[in-house]
Amino acid sequence: RSAGLKMFESDTRGDACVDDACGGGALWSDLPWAFFSHDDENARLWVHYGLIIAGFILAVITYLAQAFEPAPYGKHDNEKSSSKCRVPQRIAHVGADGVLGVIGFSLIYFLLGEHYDGAVNIVMYCLFELHYIHRGFIHPLITRYSDKTVLLWIPLGTFLPNALYFFINSDWIGSAKYHHGYYYDPRFILGIIIFITGYVINRYSDLKLRSLRHSSDKDYHVPHGFLFNHIACPNYLGELIEWAGWAVMTWSLAGLVWWLFTCATFIPRSRHNLLWYREHFKDYPSKRKALIPFIY
Repeated sequence: RSAGLKMFESDTRGDACVDDACGGGALWSDLPWAFFSHDDENARLWVHYGLIIAGFILAVITYLAQAFEPAPYGKHDNEKSSSKCRVPQRIAHVGADGVLGVIGFSLIYFLLGEHYDGAVNIVMYCLFELHYIHRGFIHPLITRYSDKTVLLWIPLGTFLPNALYFFINSDWIGSAKYHHGYYYDPRFILGIIIFITGYVINRYSDLKLRSLRHSSDKDYHVPHGFLFNHIACPNYLGELIEWAGWAVMTWSLAGLVWWLFTCATFIPRSRHNLLWYREHFKDYPSKRKALIPFIY
């Protein structure tokens, strides 16, 4: 049989594992997991990896679309006084990130997952929810937005990609059976460390930005301190680091394609943000980069 078929071979014995992938397992084994479906092996395989291919294509399209023109929200929203269809920022944020990231992700994980009760699977689930409980519910409630509304297509344009990538990743961590020793595998440990590091950078940077604006203040200010002394968007950098850790931790194409999509979003937007700051603040530090200190 081909290696591909062996990799995703359905386990007809229920709790047994494929080719030692779920046994004790040597550290750094190429594939520390088995991914299979007891109901319909081929359908589960093709649906999952078909969606991953769609995710790669969407990431490329997203980068190309935003490389030349930033999405019109936040500081790049030039139609704040427009009568076009707009919705409340907080509700839009909760709907696009909170509902899908917490509720939708959890439903897929527990209802469709075959190994949602695995120790490492639970850790991965908790880390994902650690991010999205804050991003989808706490952040919208405490953020001091420059405008109370946003163009309707912005949350819709976030909701649809999120639905795709969240499904892929929840489907993966809910049904992938990692080998019994994966909790001390360097990829799992390193991935957690990278994820937590990015989470701290992201949270601290968001709070730093929030502190610049009083409740009645709608103006933008130049942030200083921490990584803001070196780059314009440390909040974006923190989130990119988070999802890089996720990709390493899960060791999956699902994690990789989600990280690539965040790169496709944040890399061009950070550059647009830097250019915006330089245009609107004549004393903006000339040596400050967009996303990566001293590099980009």
